[in-house]
Amino acid sequence: MFVANIAPIFIVAGACGLSSEQSAMLIQSAMLIAGIGTLIQLFPLWKIGSGLPIVMGISFTFVSIMCFVGPTYGYNAIVGAVLVGGLIEGVLGLLAKYWLKLITPIVSASVVTAIGFSLLSVGAASFGGGSGSENFGSVTNWILGSVTLLCCILFNIFAKSYWKQLSVLFGLIVGYIVAIFMGVVDFSALNSTSIVTLPSIMPFKPEFNINAIISVTLIFLVSATETIGDTSALAVTGLNRNATVKETSGSIACDGFISALSSVFGCLPITSFSQNVGLIAMTKVVNRYAIAAGAIIMILAGFCPIFGSLLATLPDAVLGGCTLMMFGNIVISGLQMISGCGYSQRNITIAALSLSIGIGFTQVPEIFSIFPQIIENVFSENCVAVVFIVAIVLNLILPKNMEAKVIKETVDTENK
Repeated sequence: MFVANIAPIFIVAGACGLSSEQSAMLIQSAMLIAGIGTLIQLFPLWKIGSGLPIVMGISFTFVSIMCFVGPTYGYNAIVGAVLVGGLIEGVLGLLAKYWLKLITPIVSASVVTAIGFSLLSVGAASFGGGSGSENFGSVTNWILGSVTLLCCILFNIFAKSYWKQLSVLFGLIVGYIVAIFMGVVDFSALNSTSIVTLPSIMPFKPEFNINAIISVTLIFLVSATETIGDTSALAVTGLNRNATVKETSGSIACDGFISALSSVFGCLPITSFSQNVGLIAMTKVVNRYAIAAGAIIMILAGFCPIFGSLLATLPDAVLGGCTLMMFGNIVISGLQMISGCGYSQRNITIAALSLSIGIGFTQVPEIFSIFPQIIENVFSENCVAVVFIVAIVLNLILPKNMEAKVIKETVDTENK
């Protein structure tokens, strides 16, 4: 929960050129927002929140697009886009009963797979020391990234049951200790950091760039499809029943409105943690008060900037060693979801065409040059949005039954 909450911030902050002090401030805000979001999911306010044991945190879904929007339009444009996109998702969540049927399992599976693929290059860049780093790809970064990744793998191999969920945390701790002994961790920022203070409100003035808003809003729609899947999976695995429309609607609304609140603190969007679904499936712990205790700890951490400042000293290569494994798991999860949908001709067509167009076309962004500038700006570097739209369109226009008919020859036994 803690590791997955800070990794997206480190990656996006590094891509946007934010200072370590600004990164620490965002981590502090992220802890507060994640705790508030989790409590609202557990104990809904009006129609916002599902009432299910859902854990919220900073979303990896937005990392790829934020790493494009930030360097292109500035971090202030990210804040403005998150504010608008979050409000739109929140309203759509309240109206979910009118459009839920559009998001079929094969659409969700294709989108999750695309998210995983879009993050692989981000993880690789972090492994090398962070985009734009002076010592990118150095021996030091290779050692730190490799040691961290190896520790994650070994822990995952030898740990039992739900302890496997801590493999990333274990790798992070070992990698951080190795980095300290190698002398690449700078603790100087801790000298001027207060132990307790309030999170900063509006540390970045929102800028409302239409290209950034459209790009980020499309990913909010993608995030909503993830939330639908997480809510449904949690109800089935933890409560042995299907999620209701009210629960799904509240879950999406919480995603959106709390993400909009997150922008007020200059932070990135939040969403439901898929890892929590797997943990509940193994442990069957669905007590909302037990999860609320963890949420309260997150909120308290949000008032301790020393915690964020300490995490901000984490080297990019160590984070890259962890995220490579996490992002690879997202790809596999998407493929497993596709498999679970069944390999009908219709599902194969939707998954294959949406992924080939979405991932393939955005590898050669010049192919979008014939379109209006706003279309090119939004889609040329945004493979997840392209996959989402193509999958939705195909799901609407393709016939329900595309299977090849088997012609059976009947033999007239009487003529033999």
